[in-house]
Amino acid sequence: MNQIQIATTDQQIQDCYPVMVQLRTHLKLQAFIPQVRRQMQVGYQLAYLSNPERVCSVAGFRISESLAWGRFLYVDDLITDAQMRSQNYGHQLLDWLVQYARQQNCAQFHLDSGVQRLDAHRFYQREGLQINSYHFALKL
Repeated sequence: MNQIQIATTDQQIQDCYPVMVQLRTHLKLQAFIPQVRRQMQVGYQLAYLSNPERVCSVAGFRISESLAWGRFLYVDDLITDAQMRSQNYGHQLLDWLVQYARQQNCAQFHLDSGVQRLDAHRFYQREGLQINSYHFALKL
């Protein structure tokens, strides 16, 4: 049976690392737990979907509020293990996130996706998400 949980223990966070590093390739295991813990102090949550053998999909997200969007859930990170794709895991986790946003009285659901992630874009559009803005950045 597939199960979706929010990681609360260091072991659960560590279990998410092999999947998360496929998206955030710069991350090192020894820094991952402390980084997630720091982000949790300001509202970050790490949800994961696992089957009986292992973690299959991971999502880092936060709930916030802005003048533009009102109360919203923002997905920082969303990835399904490369070996587990096309098995409905990503759909299940994304659906869970949307339902969680509704339960938390969010008016909107947002995520950014790198311009190079074309497969992810097709997945998001199949799931009903729309491209509605550009995201601009400047490395400092």
